[in-house]
Amino acid sequence: MDPGKEEEEKEGKMDFPHGVLSQLEQLESLARGRAVAQERREQLQERREFLKNQIWELRQRRERLRERIRQAELGNLGIPSDPDPREVLEWRIRNCRDLLQMFQLTGISGKLSKHGISFSLHTSFEGSLLDSFHVELQEFREFREFRVRRHSVPPFIPLERLSQEFLPKDPREFLGILFQHLNAFVARRHQLQKFQKEFSECIQGIPSQNSLCNLLSFHYRIPGGNSGKFPEFREFRARLLYRDPLRSLPSDVSVSSHAGAAVPEHSELLRSLPLPRAFREIRAREMQEAAPGVG
Repeated sequence: MDPGKEEEEKEGKMDFPHGVLSQLEQLESLARGRAVAQERREQLQERREFLKNQIWELRQRRERLRERIRQAELGNLGIPSDPDPREVLEWRIRNCRDLLQMFQLTGISGKLSKHGISFSLHTSFEGSLLDSFHVELQEFREFREFRVRRHSVPPFIPLERLSQEFLPKDPREFLGILFQHLNAFVARRHQLQKFQKEFSECIQGIPSQNSLCNLLSFHYRIPGGNSGKFPEFREFRARLLYRDPLRSLPSDVSVSSHAGAAVPEHSELLRSLPLPRAFREIRAREMQEAAPGVG
């Protein structure tokens, strides 16, 4: 055999210790995984656009219904310029009862109190009942409006601004928006608590958060293979910003590796899924990609 050819064959074997077919199979597996991830991102984007359109249509329908209710109330009041005090009292009681009945199935319950109406706002997330908050509204007859008498709303929820903006003209809208603020806050906090409990072995240090839980940053690591007797880990840094106080999912997400490179796949999952569910998906994908190189 020609010594030159024999030397070339040896070099080729050194370059591909596992064989050409093995290398091709790994590349094919990697390409297939990326294709699946791309397809899932496109599906999530389509789903997001669909839900945005649905939300817009439902909000438009809600506004039309509210306008009909306002017109019906104005048409049914029929209060003369010099009304009978008893008739006015009966109308006020009837109006309060209608207000209570409207929120019966929305997570808001209420009852007549000595000074007005006492509401309980029951928050939940993904079928789990969470915290309850209480607001008592007092009616001021001389101003013909309700005002907040006492409450258990956390100080970082903009209750004062919401009451000034919505309560005088529409108590229903005030309670609805306040409930959305509270439910989103509790949902964000619940996600973080569940994330810390379920993935404590992956989180490095203590996640940094503010009182409203609308800014969150943390470090995490995921097994990426084996080196000798000890497993190797890939380390990441994540920062989640919730710009919309009425949402439980973040609007801005940035994830970078330990070397500082951006990781858009992780960012997209954290932006589109609740935190514990997103991290399960991230960990599963990272371990799946690392699997062909193990051993």
